[in-house]
Amino acid sequence: MPRKVTDARADAKGNITHVKISGNERFTPLEAAMRMADRGELSNVHSVRPSDAKAHLRTNPDAKSNNNLDHWAGDN
Repeated sequence: MPRKVTDARADAKGNITHVKISGNERFTPLEAAMRMADRGELSNVHSVRPSDAKAHLRTNPDAKSNNNLDHWAGDN
C-alpha cells in the first residue's frame, strides 16, 4: 500500500531537501523519496526529472494549496 508525504523541509534557498512520509518519525532525504515515488511507493507525489532543470518532487495536482511541498516547508 503506497504511503503519503505529509510534511517537507527546505534549505535557506527554499529548495525542498527532505520530506516526511506517513509512518516515519524522521524526515527522508529528497533523493530517497524520489526513488520511492518512482517505484510507486508514494501515492500523493511524483518525481519530475527534466533534462534541462534540477530533478524535484511534486505533489499530485488538485485544487488545494495547503497540501503542497512548498506550503509544508513554510515557503508560501
